[in-house]
Amino acid sequence: MADLDRAGTHTIRARHEFRGLRTAEHYFTVPLVHSGETAAGESITVFAREYSSTDHTAAEAARLPWLLFLQGGPGGRGNRVTSLSGWMKAAAKDFRILMLDQRGTGLSTPVEQQSLELRGDAAAQAEYLTHFRADSIVADAEYIRQVLGSGPWSVLGQSFGGFCALTYLSFAPKGLREVLITGGLAPLHGTADRVYQATFQRVAARNAEYFSWYPEDREKVTRIARHLEQEPEFLASGERLTPERFQMVGSFLGGNTRVDALHYLLEDAFISSPSGERLSESFLEQVRGLVSRAANPLYAVLHESIYGQGEATNWAAWRVLEDYPEFKPEAKEPLLTGEMVYPWYFDQDPALVPLRDVAEQLAARKDWKPLYDPARLAENTVPVAAAVYRDDIYVDHDLSLETAAAVRGLQPWVTADFHHDGIGEDGEGIFGRLLGMVRAVR
Repeated sequence: MADLDRAGTHTIRARHEFRGLRTAEHYFTVPLVHSGETAAGESITVFAREYSSTDHTAAEAARLPWLLFLQGGPGGRGNRVTSLSGWMKAAAKDFRILMLDQRGTGLSTPVEQQSLELRGDAAAQAEYLTHFRADSIVADAEYIRQVLGSGPWSVLGQSFGGFCALTYLSFAPKGLREVLITGGLAPLHGTADRVYQATFQRVAARNAEYFSWYPEDREKVTRIARHLEQEPEFLASGERLTPERFQMVGSFLGGNTRVDALHYLLEDAFISSPSGERLSESFLEQVRGLVSRAANPLYAVLHESIYGQGEATNWAAWRVLEDYPEFKPEAKEPLLTGEMVYPWYFDQDPALVPLRDVAEQLAARKDWKPLYDPARLAENTVPVAAAVYRDDIYVDHDLSLETAAAVRGLQPWVTADFHHDGIGEDGEGIFGRLLGMVRAVR
């Protein structure tokens, strides 16, 4: 990645101090395309919020090294916090934290249906979105680092943020002091199909584990699915809730901090009415919040593209589903699903319907650029430590260890104590352990 070749526009528009933390709101003007030329030389805005602890004076905080946090996703904005806790509390002892809104999210030239319409037809919109993957996010980060005048900085990548950290190690390692990854070691090669072959198995195992804890919910899930086949039930936003869309509540299974809340959701499901048994309004409203992508459409549109390198993903999860009929809604006892994205999302979710043609074009795209450089990773000299969760249903343990072995010097910490949301459960402990691992090899 080339050095910064023009002055970046950088403004701080507001500073605030409350509840033991200090914030500054940074806006950066960055190129839409970091390499090559575009006809208009288009730029976009990338927003990042700086967090520091008031245990340091403002002058002391300004001298602290930076820790860049790369959020999970794709399509997720940086965390908005009102106090320092968990990993941020631990990090703020020694760092200024830069919480990035990855391009297209939050305040970073957001991508939604309305803004995409400004780009033109579906082909133009799809072409625009090719610049919103990990390679562009990393180029933004490295551009920002240079604008801030920082030396090599530390990076913490959670989930998809860990994928981005591997891209950073591949193409701009000189910008990195050390890298911490939690639940985010992406496969360096192969098709998206192998990802879903692995994760369908992990999700099936997690279903079995959940139903062993709450055996009454096995019948409840089947009963809800059969009810939705026979009776029209509508979400408050107007669309019909289908059995396959209900299965998306399996998102609860992806972490220890919320898995038991699935039981509380299901216990509210049915209510008596003059027309017989129906799904309750409270249940339907809770489900709506789980199955709608209105708040982060990029997640669905770009999800499979995060695995695209040199070939089309072509709705990989939907194709691999054929090998796992127990996940189909018509199965005798249908299983709940994970974070797979299927083409019918773009028929059933009103927030995604206008983006169906765009999603189809991205799924068919074959010329995705490489996201990783295996040769450079094999010669890596940046200290890296990664938490690998043994039963993670989103980022497979076996594929993660395959990647760990391919990155020189990467230290994996394999644990069964946490799931994908580990840093939400014990962020302070996990951050401290990983930081200690990378510092021990200096």
